[in-house]
Amino acid sequence: MQQPLLPEEWIIRARRLSTSLFCDVMGRTGAMDYSIKPVATGMKVVGTALTVDLRPGDNLFLHKAINVGQKGYVLVADGKGHVANAYLGELMAEAAQKLGLEGIIIDGATRDKEALIELNLPIFCKGFNPNGPHKDGPGKLHTSISCGGVSVQPGDLVVGDDDGVVVIPRNMVEEVLALAENKADEEEKRKQDIRSGKIEPAFLKKAMERYGL
Repeated sequence: MQQPLLPEEWIIRARRLSTSLFCDVMGRTGAMDYSIKPVATGMKVVGTALTVDLRPGDNLFLHKAINVGQKGYVLVADGKGHVANAYLGELMAEAAQKLGLEGIIIDGATRDKEALIELNLPIFCKGFNPNGPHKDGPGKLHTSISCGGVSVQPGDLVVGDDDGVVVIPRNMVEEVLALAENKADEEEKRKQDIRSGKIEPAFLKKAMERYGL
C-alpha cells in the first residue's frame, strides 16, 4: 500500500539541510552507495519514498510505479545494481515529471543523459548505458527494498544532493530533523570561528592527548 506523504513542514525543513548533515547525526550512516549520483551537478531532491522492486534489467514495474506517482513522492527503485541495461530514459523521465514526481533514485543505469540533464528532473543513478531494458517483470510496488545498500521502506524520507542519497526512516524523521538543524547551527558557528582565526576545533586537543600530542 502506498504510504501517505510526510508532513509538508518536515519537507520544507529537510530542503534546508544537506545529506552530510543527516548522515552525521545518524551515526555516519544512511547514505546509499557512493556510485549513485545525480545525472547533473546541482540537482537536489527531497520527498516521501515510493518504492519499486525490479528484476535486473527489466523496467515493466518501473513504468507502473511512474504511472501511480504524484507530487511529493520520490520514486526509489531497487534495480539490483544492474548497469548492463538502462532502466529509463528521456520518455519515462518526462512522464514522471508530468505526473509531478519530485525525482527518481535508481540502483542501476539510465540513458539519454543529455536529455535528462535538460529536463532537470532530479534523477540519481549509477551511470549510463544506451542498451534498453526488458519489459517482462516480475516486480513489486510499495514494498520494502534495498537501494544502494540501504533499506528503504515506503513512506521514508529521501534526500539527495551532489554528495549522494540519504534515507531517513519515517519513524525517525522528526528527531533526525531536529538533530540535523542543531548540527547545521554548530557548523555555522564553527565556520565563523575559522574566519575569525580560531582554526583548531574544540575537540582536537583532548582527542590528541592519548597520542601525547
